[in-house]
Amino acid sequence: MIIKETYDVVCIGNYTKDTIVSPGGVTYVDGGAMNYAAHASARLGLKVAAVTRLAEEDQRVIEKLNLAGVRCRVQYTPFSTCVKLEYPTTNPDIRNLYVTSTAGSFTVDQVESIRTRAAVIGTTLRGEVGLEVIHALRNKVEWLAADVQGFVRVLREQSLVYEPWQEMQSILSCVDILKSDAVEAEFLTGESDIHQAAKVYAGLGAREVVLTHKDGLLVFANGLFYEFGFHPVKMDGRSGRGDTCLGAYTSMRLSMTPEEAGIWAAAVTSLKMETLGPFNRSREEVEHLIQRLYRNGSYPG
Repeated sequence: MIIKETYDVVCIGNYTKDTIVSPGGVTYVDGGAMNYAAHASARLGLKVAAVTRLAEEDQRVIEKLNLAGVRCRVQYTPFSTCVKLEYPTTNPDIRNLYVTSTAGSFTVDQVESIRTRAAVIGTTLRGEVGLEVIHALRNKVEWLAADVQGFVRVLREQSLVYEPWQEMQSILSCVDILKSDAVEAEFLTGESDIHQAAKVYAGLGAREVVLTHKDGLLVFANGLFYEFGFHPVKMDGRSGRGDTCLGAYTSMRLSMTPEEAGIWAAAVTSLKMETLGPFNRSREEVEHLIQRLYRNGSYPG
């Protein structure tokens, strides 16, 4: 499908067929950063498209995105990306990842005709989106957002492991919004303090940094820090936390300040973590949570 219209947000990344193993048991879910981010953006009322790769047997994912109002450009591949996520404890930041098949890498021709204000790159492992695709997008959009998970993770046999990222500065210099979690940040920057890690990312070129951790969200923009807590009433949907957060932040940043976009991202992510799968709540529910928890003169940290 050729995406001819102009969109607010286009989400780029492989769909992932996820097996989630936690102390609560084993569950199966249609995941992928693209999938989580696109649903969040669409639920917030933006005009959204997705560019993805997957096997034809997983066409249901595209149908669900279409029902949510997301236009899709799909490259069908012999296999979808299949991921096993193991959470050995109740700490959502501690997990082990394994990949048994991949849908391959994106090419410039898959993104060259995109017309959008913002592009969100959400991939699973290094090599899915290369520097040439980053440059092609950089020249087309007002806002380029990217998650470091798809660059720091490297596939070794079937395990996803962190390895040094040689192109980090080249890519960060192209990025307006960089998303990282606390574990990735410490590995890449050497800083265990998330505030210092965010400063390192910014020093390498990222215009704004969105950094998630088990308790909440840190935003670093224009030399200022903003912090917001996550407040889910249950934790059935940890997987996709950061992907949802990045999609929500980027979407709201198109019309809001970094502080306001951070509030919305924290609220959306809190509600998402209550349910397995992509964000499925209404914008009104997000607004209600914001008024209840984030409008008291100070923001829960």
